[in-house]
Amino acid sequence: MNMKTPETLSDYLKPDFGRDQILALLIIVTLVSSAVAVTYSVHKYRGYLNDLQRLQVQRDDLETQWGQLLLEQHTWGAYGRVGTIATEQLQMRTPSPQEIIMVRQ
Repeated sequence: MNMKTPETLSDYLKPDFGRDQILALLIIVTLVSSAVAVTYSVHKYRGYLNDLQRLQVQRDDLETQWGQLLLEQHTWGAYGRVGTIATEQLQMRTPSPQEIIMVRQ
């Protein structure tokens, strides 16, 4: 090894990087940046997973509501029910032939 002794204070402050030190520094920087990238990816994944679960709950609620609305539509639209409500509540009846008026354009 050829070690040279520093002669002045500025020689102590000058970095004397060799090839091995630069390679080690490059590996450390690569490791740290990789760790930061993994941490960021995990954070984004957890956020997306949370959004997915929230949307699945919302989908299930909407499907339940859709089923209830279909049942309600069938209940209100039943032919016999419409006829009963028309005659009982609205006092509607079938018109006699004399009450029918034909309209032509």
